[in-house]
Amino acid sequence: MSRDEVRRDRLSQFVDLARIYRRWTRIQTAQALGREPSKVVPESGNPKLDLVVGLAEALDWDVGDVAEGIWRDEAEAYGEIETMAERGFAILDREAIEAHRAGEYRRMTELSRALFLAAHTGSERATAANRLAGAYDGLGRYTKALAALQRGLAEPGVPAHVRMMLEVNLANAHYALWHLVEACSVANSLVERFQSRPAETRTERVVEAFGHYVRGQSQRRLIETDPLSGNSHAQRAREDLQIALTSYSTLAKEFDDASYAGIANTCTGAIFECDAALGVMDPLRAAEALSAGLDQVVDVANYPPGDWLESYGWWAIFGCNVVLRGLSGPEMHRHMAVFSNKTAEIAERMENWSMRERAFTFEHLRRQRMNESLGYATEWLLDDDDIRTVTGTMGRFPSFRETGWRILESARSLHTA
Repeated sequence: MSRDEVRRDRLSQFVDLARIYRRWTRIQTAQALGREPSKVVPESGNPKLDLVVGLAEALDWDVGDVAEGIWRDEAEAYGEIETMAERGFAILDREAIEAHRAGEYRRMTELSRALFLAAHTGSERATAANRLAGAYDGLGRYTKALAALQRGLAEPGVPAHVRMMLEVNLANAHYALWHLVEACSVANSLVERFQSRPAETRTERVVEAFGHYVRGQSQRRLIETDPLSGNSHAQRAREDLQIALTSYSTLAKEFDDASYAGIANTCTGAIFECDAALGVMDPLRAAEALSAGLDQVVDVANYPPGDWLESYGWWAIFGCNVVLRGLSGPEMHRHMAVFSNKTAEIAERMENWSMRERAFTFEHLRRQRMNESLGYATEWLLDDDDIRTVTGTMGRFPSFRETGWRILESARSLHTA
């Protein structure tokens, strides 16, 4: 069966679903979709947008879900995934872990789909979901990662250690998407788990530390989104981040693991932001301390990617937050330019979509402030690489889309009809 035939079959199934769901006749279905009864499904199997929208409205589905159903992974349809699944769950799981370590996230998505087919138990299906979420996280597709994790947590008979890892990653996915209340809630359940029984194994200790980390970072972000309770959020954030800092520092020394030390360094930078928000540290002093830390990564292009470089990217982001809240005038613009540029540099080196979102958001805010002080709008020049990055960021972060459109419109980057 050709690719066109596969798509045409899927599209026919959607049309039939709409007919049955709405209790329509075939003629009524065609009329509702704006088509002639004999030409509802195009020969090419590639529907026009109005047909996809019409099907979504008829089915009470999201447009994206209908589109994904029509154009779902063709490797799966052609048996490539089934062939991979024949290698067995254990082998595929090892390969998925190796792909993650190598940063081969697209290959990891295929291996994860094969894992689902090779899985025979709820535990194996939950593990496959966790691997798929890891692949999507690496690609910056956090909404897909979230869906994969929720799928894994819905499986029956999942062992406690597998469920715990799913919940850890669920908290992180919510945090990445700025679902801060949800991130706090999941992280809180992780932390509370060890209040009656102290963490013993290395995995449990990491989970507990990460629970404090995500809860602290989410509270830190709530300083911005819930300013009326900003002081309370800053205090809670500082408490959690201090615990996470101590825990990760201990883990780094005990297991000689630089990744733990990098996360501890991120906590240190975040505490500077909290202290500035609480008024226990002057904003200018906090900005200068964060700026001094960035002296460690002057040459970003030659700095090895990893948790340490990422941590300094977050230091630059914390610096932007401190400056926007606590400084004004030339001092604000000077520090903001340094921090936002460093954020963008490290985001590109790390290919980190969360940092890219922050980099463009901060630059947009900086330009807004500058335009207000000047009394007129300055031109923002974007090259094709910038436009590609803004577009990718808009797709990954629904909360960024409005800002993304404003950036593209202010830069006059797109041609209109």
